[in-house]
Amino acid sequence: MLDSKVKSVRALERGLDVLLELQRRRAASLHELHLALKLPKATLLRMLVTLAGRGLVWQRLADGAYLPHSPATTGSFDLADRIAELASPHLASLSWIVAWPSVIAVPRLDHLEIIETNSPLLRLDSAVLGPVGAKLSYIHTATGRAYLSACEPAEREAILTRLRPRSGATEGDALIAEVVRDCAARGYSLRDPLHPWPDRNRQAVRNDGRRSMAVAVKVQGRPVAAINITWMARRVATEDIVARHLGALQATARAIETALEQAG
Repeated sequence: MLDSKVKSVRALERGLDVLLELQRRRAASLHELHLALKLPKATLLRMLVTLAGRGLVWQRLADGAYLPHSPATTGSFDLADRIAELASPHLASLSWIVAWPSVIAVPRLDHLEIIETNSPLLRLDSAVLGPVGAKLSYIHTATGRAYLSACEPAEREAILTRLRPRSGATEGDALIAEVVRDCAARGYSLRDPLHPWPDRNRQAVRNDGRRSMAVAVKVQGRPVAAINITWMARRVATEDIVARHLGALQATARAIETALEQAG
């Protein structure tokens, strides 16, 4: 039994308060922690740096939010948190090599969800990606196509069944099969060719002036996410981006895969 006469360590108490608040919220900005805990921001920042140094918290690139370390787990949403945490430093490193932004996204039922982006590090007003939580089409984005192409046939068909319109499926199915074959042959996916099925990102893909290439992130041979590079079409040709940066994108995906496998 603990001796009630022994005083607690106040600094430790406050550090634990920060950690518990992050675990309760799952993510918080420095200002939100300041309002919740009534601690000076300078003090909070020192605590967060200390906690990060001990591997208990990490800071997301996408919005600067602080998150608790995510232990290895089989839960899909917890796995997404873990992927984001482990991918974040590799996305930061990629931003030093490629002067265009990237996202990493994970599968949901009928879309992929962005979980991290290095876009804020590059500060390109013409190609701002995200935010975290944004939904990406499986069939109209390079990121979605990279994941779809890496799926087992049964998983791919389950996804397409959710997306397939009641009419005009034949043309769309044939084009998806072509996309899958091309991605397997090239080792990466693109937004082109445009797909006829209506979906959340179709008009944006047609009108935003961007192009993307993407590759899947796999664990034990199965895709768990996809990572991309996005650029403005008027600034650089697709073939130039592929020639310059495909190797870096693939190396980043492999580094994330290694980190996930080592984390267990």
